[in-house]
Parts: sequence; C-alpha cells; structure tokens
Amino acid sequence: MSRAFVKDQEDVPEELPERPVSSNRNFVTPRGLRLIDEKLETLRRELAHAQHESDRSAIALASRDLRYWTQRRANAQLVEPPRQPETTAFATAVTILRSDGRRQRFAIVGEDEADPAKGSIAYSSPVARALLGKRKGDFAEIPGGEAEIVDLEAINPEG
Repeated sequence: MSRAFVKDQEDVPEELPERPVSSNRNFVTPRGLRLIDEKLETLRRELAHAQHESDRSAIALASRDLRYWTQRRANAQLVEPPRQPETTAFATAVTILRSDGRRQRFAIVGEDEADPAKGSIAYSSPVARALLGKRKGDFAEIPGGEAEIVDLEAINPEG
C-alpha cells in the first residue's frame, strides 16, 4: 500500500456529531446576546484560519460550532431584565435561604449563558423552574429541600 494513500486516510477528520440544540425557547439577556455574537465572530476567525492552514479537523470543528451558534443566534429572543422585579422571572437575580441555613443567589438566564459556578442558572433548570413566579417571602420546593425567597433584583443587563 502506498504511503500517500495512508496519509490521505489519516488526514480525514472524524465525522463530528452536530451539537444538540435545546428544544426550549432561546431566551437571552442582553449580555447573553452579546456573548453569542462574540462567539460567532471568534468562530468565523477560527474557520478562516483553519481554511488558510488547510487544517481539515479544525475546519470541521469550527464549521460545526458555527452552525450551532448561528442557529442559536437566529432563534434568540431578547428579554430585558425587569427594573424592579416583584416575582422571580427570567433575567432576575433571586436570593434564597435553604432549609439548612445556606443563602444562595442565582441569576436566572438563558441556557447558553448559564454558569452555575458563577451563580447563573438556566431558566429551564430544575431550581429555576421551582422558583419562577414566586415572590419575596414565598417558599419553593427545590432539589435538596425547601427554600424561602428572601430577595429579588434585576440583573445587570451588561453582565
């Protein structure tokens, strides 16, 4: 077998599965929309660089991610944070007091913007779903026990 033929086979990138797109509505905060736009710009640059370098694996990866983020941008529904929230809703920050005494603050944001380690959770998460529509002083049954809503505030639209 010719070495050239083997090399051609090695250069063929593995077929990448498409990134799954959530079936939930794609609500985004102003910050979330900005992050999607920034991701698209980064991916366009990465794709151009990969094409310039003839890096087929990088082209496949950037192309796949570009398809995902283009779709997410196309169906994004911008939701401005409420100025003075009276109930827990998308684009609000909620502080809860758990039954074990822990206080936690969550910003309820879009799925692509969520970062639980930094205190933001997707509106579609079990915790957020349990808190949505609740007022200050209300109790909610959340994963891990009961929690009281002790504060509500608008999130910073710029992040």
